[in-house]
Amino acid sequence: MLANRNLVSIAATLAVMCALQAIGPKLLSQMASGNATDQPIRPLPPGMKAPVVDFRDVAAQAGLTAEVISGEVDQTYIVENTGTGVAIFDYDNDGLPDIFLLQGDRLKNSGPPLTPHLYHNLGGLRFEDVTVKAGIGHLGWSQGVCAGDADNDGHVDLFIGQWGHNVFLHNMGDGTFRDETKERGLYEAESRWSTGCAFIDYDRDGYLDLVVAHYVDFKAQDSPAPRTQSGCNWKGMPVPCGPRGLKGETMTLYHNDGHGHFVDVSKKAGVETPHEYYGFTVLTGDFDNDGWPDFYITCDSTPSLFFHNKRDGTFEETGLVSGLAVNEDGREQAGMGTTAADYDGDGNLDIFKTNFSSDTNTLYRNLGDGNFEDVTSPAGLAVHTQYVKWGTAFLDFDNDGWKDLFIADGHVYPFVEKYKLGEEFKQPRQLFWNRGDGQFFDMSSTGGPGITAKHSSRGIAVGDLDNDGSEEIVVVNLFEPPSLLKNFGPKGNALLVRAVTVSGRDAIGARLTLTAGGRKQIDEVRSGGYHISQGDFRVHFGMGRATKADLTIRWPQGKVETVTGVDANQWIVVCEGKGIVERHPFKTNAP
Repeated sequence: MLANRNLVSIAATLAVMCALQAIGPKLLSQMASGNATDQPIRPLPPGMKAPVVDFRDVAAQAGLTAEVISGEVDQTYIVENTGTGVAIFDYDNDGLPDIFLLQGDRLKNSGPPLTPHLYHNLGGLRFEDVTVKAGIGHLGWSQGVCAGDADNDGHVDLFIGQWGHNVFLHNMGDGTFRDETKERGLYEAESRWSTGCAFIDYDRDGYLDLVVAHYVDFKAQDSPAPRTQSGCNWKGMPVPCGPRGLKGETMTLYHNDGHGHFVDVSKKAGVETPHEYYGFTVLTGDFDNDGWPDFYITCDSTPSLFFHNKRDGTFEETGLVSGLAVNEDGREQAGMGTTAADYDGDGNLDIFKTNFSSDTNTLYRNLGDGNFEDVTSPAGLAVHTQYVKWGTAFLDFDNDGWKDLFIADGHVYPFVEKYKLGEEFKQPRQLFWNRGDGQFFDMSSTGGPGITAKHSSRGIAVGDLDNDGSEEIVVVNLFEPPSLLKNFGPKGNALLVRAVTVSGRDAIGARLTLTAGGRKQIDEVRSGGYHISQGDFRVHFGMGRATKADLTIRWPQGKVETVTGVDANQWIVVCEGKGIVERHPFKTNAP
């Protein structure tokens, strides 16, 4: 019944939108989402006490000083609005996750070529810019990034989705990277606007394949006149046109031939859609617990896409029938970022998606039968609709064993303030504490200065950058250096797990189950997610007061392995078939 109702609703909505193509793109999205208004902030039940949380931005003292450029400050075209992502990954295998900060570009020739920035982790939340030393130069207009060891040599490579031509950076294992896009079969002669991506072993052959999302078939010189009364308008002000009114895109799946070379199998595998979607972030996960990885793609102003793995080398797009394409009203939203976790402890991975302003974000609860239910309002998350929401992450910031939520915000129009609409270009972040009963408590105003500070943010990534058992958040801020958010509040015990295959690569797609303190938690090793970004491959589990845990890993090709009696407050390396091969106590020397 829900699927049929959604189908009728979405068809009617799309018909109306087609008739209103000339109206501003985001206004259409807001009309589709019903101009949502905030619910009241819910108080905690009697006897329940929220943790003390104190996120502070330590980027400056950590050495993260590079400014992220995304076109010109006045933002006249949509390609300037969407910003960039960031990657946290250990490129030199020293046990300290490093940071790769993407860089946009300029539409005008107004300065020297821009480059991304590779920051080497020196320990103790101190970083050194080694971009030049690593052989990384100007790449073009970068958008999204994902990491994965494409040739199983034990060194993590990078794929960068761009407006123009995508880039594959091969990790040479000596601290340098080499552009091998053409050699790897990933070069396309025609320019294209690619956004999010994720490495995924969809056929479980032991080699990482690649999913790439694409946004708009866009050429700045051919788009409608920017920010003029004859172009597009949003709430009465002239704005950059798009995505509505511009030609949509499809998605791409590349198969790894076993030698680190990729072949486009999009059509054969059932991933090639009509050119009518505006794809952003790719999220992978085994969402039906069958041992085979699926993937979800957030789409801006069009229904989002869910590709269910049919276990024969092909996928079926089931976003609408599964409940993941639209919200509870059957309406598409302006989807940006996404993250997955078992937030309610029922053994199923749930999905959270961020959306544009005048709309709520969306929490999809996994019902375990291939269907998802929009539980945004019951979970207490239908708030802060005044913000434009981008990067997001489930993370356990107090280590109590329940995944909390972080959201980065920032408007797309730097000139919005002068129109007196009550909206700002720079916006604070959002933070929600998981109560453990299916609901979240809003701590956005009490989460510390790193949460309340205002920026126009885009991509984010999460990882334990100082190996102390607490996850940090790196946030991309447009026309500013990034933020590095650390929680200085009290926290419980934790365990950090790096799962690697026999070849030594991070076991993307592995399902980890931790049993501690009388309950089970699940998570996966994944590439991509957040908002066109990449997080630490190591899986973080909060353990509360528990001091020991049992850990079960279902490896990507199906084998299951269990280690028991694992001590808390350390990060470990588990190698397929060999058990724990490294143990590292958490450090306490962070600033």
